[in-house]
Amino acid sequence: MPKQEYGADSLTVLEGLDAVRKRPGMYIGTTDSQGLMHCLWEIIDNAVDEALAGACDHITVTLHDDGSVEVADNGRGIPVDVEPKTKLTGVEVVLTKLHAGGKFGGGGYAVSGGLHGVGASVVNALSEWLVVQVHRDGKIHEMKFARGHVTEPMTIVGTTDHTGTTVTFKPDPEMFDTLVYDYETLHTRMREQAFLLSLIHISEPTRPY
Repeated sequence: MPKQEYGADSLTVLEGLDAVRKRPGMYIGTTDSQGLMHCLWEIIDNAVDEALAGACDHITVTLHDDGSVEVADNGRGIPVDVEPKTKLTGVEVVLTKLHAGGKFGGGGYAVSGGLHGVGASVVNALSEWLVVQVHRDGKIHEMKFARGHVTEPMTIVGTTDHTGTTVTFKPDPEMFDTLVYDYETLHTRMREQAFLLSLIHISEPTRPY
């Protein structure tokens, strides 16, 4: 059997979040309901980390009937200013760059429960669409994505009298075998988080029926 040619031109270089969509199992383990829940835990853990930092005392999770899920907290809000190295806003860095965030010794978090996770950028890459709203500095900042790419740059859509972050995303049916969340598992874990973080109120997850 003749040997196949194998040179540098045979190599594939995946840029940014393309690698996540090409091999999702490397980042979330599976693409079944367990992987689906992994993505949701990642976003919830980010909100819980705000609570651990003493900056958040309310987290709400809402499951919508279109398969999307919304996680809202009243923490500090993802930074909206420009990160010096990438020249991107903090929101875009967190949601489009792997291994980026405030939990790697930069001073954003003294304690974190989410370092074992895959990052919000992976959730973004595996979502059909994702919308983030940040309440910060008296303004509501909004940015939209589709399959990990920016579709609408950050804009100010209103004013606010509080701080916090709301992430709403719909897992991509091209990536997952199911879009049905295990409500009982979610309900149990949220109750456990509320018990462990006695100063935080975590609303009962709302399901679409």
